[in-house]
Amino acid sequence: MKGTMRDILDTLGNRGNLTAPQAAFAFGELFEGVLSPAQAGALLMGLRTKGETPVELAEAARAGLAKARLVRGLPADAPILDIVGTGGDLTSSFNCSTAVSLYLAALGHRVVKHGNRAVSSSSGSADALEGLGLSLSIGPDEVVDELARTGFVFLFAPNYHPSFAHIAPVRREMGIRTLFNLLGPLLNPARPSHQLLGVGQAMFLPLMADTLALIAPGVTALVIHGVIQDAAGVKGGFDELTPFGPSTGFVVANGGVSPFRLDPAEYGLSGFRPEDVRVADKIAALAAIKAVLTGRGNPAMQAMTALNLGAALHLATGKAMAACMAEAKTAVADGAASRFVASPTAGGAAGE
Repeated sequence: MKGTMRDILDTLGNRGNLTAPQAAFAFGELFEGVLSPAQAGALLMGLRTKGETPVELAEAARAGLAKARLVRGLPADAPILDIVGTGGDLTSSFNCSTAVSLYLAALGHRVVKHGNRAVSSSSGSADALEGLGLSLSIGPDEVVDELARTGFVFLFAPNYHPSFAHIAPVRREMGIRTLFNLLGPLLNPARPSHQLLGVGQAMFLPLMADTLALIAPGVTALVIHGVIQDAAGVKGGFDELTPFGPSTGFVVANGGVSPFRLDPAEYGLSGFRPEDVRVADKIAALAAIKAVLTGRGNPAMQAMTALNLGAALHLATGKAMAACMAEAKTAVADGAASRFVASPTAGGAAGE
């Protein structure tokens, strides 16, 4: 039984979890713009206070995708990848996932990247790609041809999720983390077959992995969190693999979830500090990604790009992680993605 919104809010007020029908109804109403601001705020706050479940997050993602401008007709003869993170790690790092996406395309893989402008970071994926001269306006009907031409397409989130306009004012007024801070990586309108999904806060790793397994049982993914280690132990983290210490997470495959751990030292990609990959603003972020794409980034940025590229190659090909890391290190050292810097129009009209 789905009940009424009053029943649903009462359940949340008593710290109860919503059933799938209740969550589907509540988020359907939210994305339709039917809920009042008070109801919408109470729904999001109630979920946060008790802690969101995979069922609730999955129904939110399904409701969001039901209202999205979906991409259809993508070929199924090879993987479609997305390299994406939740954000919110407050690290002000360079646009690593954007660089990895462009390297993948340069190496002959197919990437359909879903992203937005910066919210809590120095530069979002859309900001970086716009700075590289790539288009943010690719529409759903253009994706298949553009992907065939360049191997890389960017889906600018505001163009694909018009229903989010109903929720934006409430989120702004609340000004705190809600379930929507986790939804972005789950809402790619192209429904990629493979994902490297970074989570900025380790506490949300199980939630994101279990939710992805629920909404996309055919997906193959690494859901990862890059920890920062200092002399006192673990301190903070990134929504990417890092060369600062071992990364943890989960493998999602065939609808199941299993633990994952990667130590950069095993691949000669360790020994750096978080401050080595920070950028101050959009201008610095653009300079950094241009350097990385042409093989001229600082050693820490090069290493971080190679780590994530190697993991993505492992996902896409199924080859041993060591072999993929070796391929990634060579590609990054050679600046294999330099065409996206030297000639944006030749490299394509889309990006991360």
